[in-house]
Amino acid sequence: MHSFDKDLNQRLNETKAAGLYRKLKTIDTAAGGKREIVFSSNDYLGLANDIQLIRQAEAVLHDCGVGSSGSRLTTGNSIWHEKLEKRIAAFKQTEAALLFSNGYLANIGVLSSLPEQGDVILSDELNHASIIDGCRLSRARTIVYKHVDMDDLEEKLRQTQSYHRRFIVTDGVFSMDGTIAPLDLLMKLASQYRAYVIVDDAHATGVLGENGRGTSEYFHVFPDVVIGTLSKAVGTEGGFIAGSHHLIDFLLNHARTFIFQTAIPPSSCAASYAALELIEAGKEKRRGLFSKVKKVKSALNDMGYQVKGGATSIIPILIGEAEKAVLFSQKLQENGIYAPAIRPPTVPEGESRIRLTVTAGHSSEDINHLLESFNVIGKELNMI
Repeated sequence: MHSFDKDLNQRLNETKAAGLYRKLKTIDTAAGGKREIVFSSNDYLGLANDIQLIRQAEAVLHDCGVGSSGSRLTTGNSIWHEKLEKRIAAFKQTEAALLFSNGYLANIGVLSSLPEQGDVILSDELNHASIIDGCRLSRARTIVYKHVDMDDLEEKLRQTQSYHRRFIVTDGVFSMDGTIAPLDLLMKLASQYRAYVIVDDAHATGVLGENGRGTSEYFHVFPDVVIGTLSKAVGTEGGFIAGSHHLIDFLLNHARTFIFQTAIPPSSCAASYAALELIEAGKEKRRGLFSKVKKVKSALNDMGYQVKGGATSIIPILIGEAEKAVLFSQKLQENGIYAPAIRPPTVPEGESRIRLTVTAGHSSEDINHLLESFNVIGKELNMI
């Protein structure tokens, strides 16, 4: 074995010994494949396979082809990119929007271009990896505040008044804990201490708020920068920034992850456009979704599990050590349920978990089977 491969193999063995080794899981959707009920999908509204989205994408696919052919600033800009950006802006109730190839690139683009040297970023300690990486790429200083702790945030705002600009960045809904950032309180602090607010609304867009517009609508506030993704409740692919005309114009000219990215295909833009139409009209679907969420959380709490999270589709069940979480996940899979273990470094040591997500596509039978499996496995592993 080559010395380079030996080194990599040794490091992989250390990963395996720590119970953190990962492998890809193939989801078999072919007829005749073993059926598993997926309880880990971010497709919260079940739109990824919606026939209206598929037909819309197919129509544009035949007109525009399978790819965009380049970046938006060269050959990759189509009428569908512009139509979708206008639709996103209307949906988020902002002046304008800008598409990125995914939400990860959107976060990095914002945080590596807006804050400058002499500025400070105040970041929630449980923010997504894309926010953390964006902060690392910024020339501003980053200070982490305790998770959704507004007292700690205020103290850090007091301590950073000497910086040129202050940026507060937070997830709207935290993907591993299911908690919701208190944007109403956060916005008051931002106003008091002259800070700008950046919100990554990836897991709230399409789900929270009367019309599914996200945490901004949920709390009736308007952050300076709203980041989102189309790959979760919207059911397609891509990321976006929503905000003022000046913000979008600035990012179009300065965000390297926009300037040098290949644009998403026009067919995907068309499907996203159709999805946003359905989301705004889908109040009953959201109400049904949260009725299912309430049932699952209540039942798991009654069983004796340590259930985290707020009023979202994300339901984390703390297991503890990584090895035990992996075993629990394996036993769920033996019962026909796919819900992988979440382990460090995604979550802190000792807080490995099963991260359940309930979607609009889950039937009552699916949920009953999930709860019965948790009851049986929990007793088998002496957890409840």
